[in-house]
Amino acid sequence: MNRIFSDKEIIAFRKDTDGCSQVIHLNNAGAGLMPNTVTRTIVEHIKLESQIGGYEASALRANAIQQFYEQAAILINCKPSNIAFTASATDSYTRALSSIPFAQGDIILTDNDDFISNQIQFLSCKKRFGIEIVRIKNAPGGGVDLDDLEEKLIKLQPRLLAITHIPTNSGLVQPVKRIADVYKSYIRQHAGKTWYILDACQSIGQMKIDVQELQCDFLSVTGRKFLRGPRGTGFLYISDKALEQGLEPLFIDMRGAEWIEKDEYQQRSDAMRYEDWEFAYALVLGTAKAIEYCLQIGEDKIWQEVKGLSAYMRNQLSGIDKIRVLDSGPEVGGLVTFTVAGSQPKIITGALSQRKINVVPSYRNFAVIDFDEKQAQWAIRASPHYYNTISEIDLFLDAMREIVNSSLR
Repeated sequence: MNRIFSDKEIIAFRKDTDGCSQVIHLNNAGAGLMPNTVTRTIVEHIKLESQIGGYEASALRANAIQQFYEQAAILINCKPSNIAFTASATDSYTRALSSIPFAQGDIILTDNDDFISNQIQFLSCKKRFGIEIVRIKNAPGGGVDLDDLEEKLIKLQPRLLAITHIPTNSGLVQPVKRIADVYKSYIRQHAGKTWYILDACQSIGQMKIDVQELQCDFLSVTGRKFLRGPRGTGFLYISDKALEQGLEPLFIDMRGAEWIEKDEYQQRSDAMRYEDWEFAYALVLGTAKAIEYCLQIGEDKIWQEVKGLSAYMRNQLSGIDKIRVLDSGPEVGGLVTFTVAGSQPKIITGALSQRKINVVPSYRNFAVIDFDEKQAQWAIRASPHYYNTISEIDLFLDAMREIVNSSLR
C-alpha cells in the first residue's frame, strides 16, 4: 500500500515513541502510545509538585495550563471559553447529559451503534425521569438512515439528539456532516426544542473535527486514544448557545459556580462551569502536549494514513480462513473488528500477547444491537495508527494465520 508519510517521517514518529520498541501496538482505540514529549511533560510536573507543592506548581505553570484550552480550541475550531477539561470522554458525556433539562415524556433520539456507557445512561434517565428512548433506523449499507433521522426529528421533536461518531465496537464512521445538515435544517424551524450531543471519543486524533461544521451543542472527547494523550483525560465542548441558555451539569461545584448568598449561587459564564475544582494538572499539561503533537503532524494526513492501514488490514484478514470481518458502513476508519469461527477471544488475545502484539476483545454486551445484527457474540478489535509499520501489520496477520491454523488441528 502507498503510505501518506515517508519512511523518514515514520522512523521519526517511532523514535518519538519509546513503546514502539517494546510492542506492536494495535490497540490505539483503547489507548495510544504516548509520544515521549507527553510523558516527559507529565513526569516533570509531578516532580515539580513533589518539590514545591501541588497548588504552588499549578500556580507557577498557569500559562502552560492555559495552553491546554488554547490547543483544544484550535483542534476542534472553537474558542478556549467553550472547552472544559474532564477525566474522560464518558465523564464529558455524563456532564453534558446531566445538563439537559429532561421532563417526563421527553425523548432521546439516538443511533443503534451508540457507545455502551451512553446507552446505559439513557436507560438510567428513562428509569429516573420517565423519558423515552427512540432509535434511528440504520441505512441498508450501515450507519444512520438520514431520511429516518429527519422524519423522527420533525415528528418527535426530541429533547436530545445523541450520536456516536465512531462506535467503539466497529469501524463504522457515521455521516456526521450530513447529520449536521439535517439537524441544522430542523432547528431553523424548531428552535429551542432539541439539544445535540456528539460523542467523538474514537474520532478525535484520528480525523479532523470541526464543531462549527458539525453543529453539535456538546462534543465529548478523550485524550488517551488516537490523540495519544494520557489516561484519565478528556474534554467537553459546550456551544455558546448552551452556555448562554444557562445549561450546567447537575453536580456543579466550586470550580463552576460561586456561592454568593446562603441559598444562591452564580454559575460561571464559560465552559469551566462543567469542570471540577480538583483535577490532575500534570495530565492537563500532558494533554496539551498531545494535542500540539497531533496538530503539528496534521489531522488530515493522520486520517488518510489510518484509513489506509486499516483497509489493508481488513483486506488481508478477509482472506484468512475462519475469519469474518464485521465492519460495514458508508465509511470505515481505524477500528478493525473480526471474529474467528471455532475459537474464543481469550485464546486469540493470549496468543497475540505472547508475541507482544496488542489487541483487545469486544463482547455482545458492549453493543447489543450491533452484535445481534451481525450474529456475533464477540469480536477482536485491532486499531492501527500512523506510527505503525506495514511490517508490524504483516506480523500480526501472520500470527493470526498461525492461530487460526492451530485451532483447526
